[in-house]
Amino acid sequence: MQSANMLLRRIARSSVLPFITQHGMKKDLFPLSRTLSLSLCLKQDKSCEPSEKLDLDEWKKVMKSGLQEEVSETVSEPKELSSLAAARETLEMWRLAGRAVPENISEEQLKTFMECPSKSAKKKYLKYLHLKELHKKSDKRKVDEKRQRRLEAQDQDSNSDETKKSSFICLWSHTMDKAYNWRAAQSMIFGQPLVFDMSYEKEMTLREVSNAVRQIVMSESSNRRSVDPFHIHFCNFKDDSLYHREFVKNYREAWDKLLITVTDQCYTEIFPKDKLIYLTADSPKVMKSFEHDKIYIVGSMVDKSIKRGVSLARAKRLGLETAALPLEKYLLWSTGAKNLTLDQMMHILLTLKDTADWKKALEFVPKRKLCGFVNKPVKELKKSLDLINTLKLGKGQEKVEKQFVKNYPKRYKLK
Repeated sequence: MQSANMLLRRIARSSVLPFITQHGMKKDLFPLSRTLSLSLCLKQDKSCEPSEKLDLDEWKKVMKSGLQEEVSETVSEPKELSSLAAARETLEMWRLAGRAVPENISEEQLKTFMECPSKSAKKKYLKYLHLKELHKKSDKRKVDEKRQRRLEAQDQDSNSDETKKSSFICLWSHTMDKAYNWRAAQSMIFGQPLVFDMSYEKEMTLREVSNAVRQIVMSESSNRRSVDPFHIHFCNFKDDSLYHREFVKNYREAWDKLLITVTDQCYTEIFPKDKLIYLTADSPKVMKSFEHDKIYIVGSMVDKSIKRGVSLARAKRLGLETAALPLEKYLLWSTGAKNLTLDQMMHILLTLKDTADWKKALEFVPKRKLCGFVNKPVKELKKSLDLINTLKLGKGQEKVEKQFVKNYPKRYKLK
């Protein structure tokens, strides 16, 4: 019987193993053969049994103690921190899943998220935080882009806009100069003459001549820009004089291109005397209205250094009519000289020529020299002037103040 079994085993090995090697089944059958051999070995050989038995009760005790230690470690941590960490892990998982979750979330927002009653409420809250974060990023991006555009524009402006502005300004000034020069050229033919008397050089110092010339330059500029300019005459003008040097210093190359008449002759040699009116603050005659058929003369001098009555004496010596501006008639004059600068005189005469309105013309008088416009007769004006002078001198100040407040409007109060 044993010999028959041994024969069957040899036949099976000789017939099965070649088939297994051809079809790649050797690896799968090796474990089976090993288990079979091991089982046969265990059945045949009892020496393979383990010498010591495994105590399952002890193993269970060890595992339970390890679990208890792990649980005790987790319980020792604050519950709040563990819940926040769990919430953060949940948010991270939702973000990886593609849901609308903010990238940065604070602890307060996380606590609010945990306090949401339902899952849908949590999703809505996270979506709100996500949109809010997107809006902040968008606003920041817009601010950065705006700042970048501004910096780029500034860089471009420093290079290109300077040439553009300068070219535009040059074009504008060139065009306006043409229009102004055309008006000045027309005034030289059809305009009303206005004379500047340049015979006061000996009465002034170099600094005073310089101030007078600067005022005349401003007068010529305002006249050239007016709607109906005067035809300006510089009479008694001598070459290589102080006036001439100062004018060349101010105008430079444009001095020879000015659309004005410059002559060394006296105005009495050019115009008839009955048409000439010398404007001087010392004249006893007050100018009532502007006359378009007259020729007004203005003394080219600085009044601070000139003695009183110099221009009036010159006009009387030449037998000319004189006139003074009606300052006291229309203005509540304060203390001080009633002399005006040359550019102020030019503004007043141009306004009178265009509008014939004394109040509008006398607005060019400095505000520091007056208290306001007069709306009362000249007698009351004189009383108010006396009151003002009394107030400034301090004689019976309280009594005069009461009378002044009682009889005169508040706008006439002293500052």
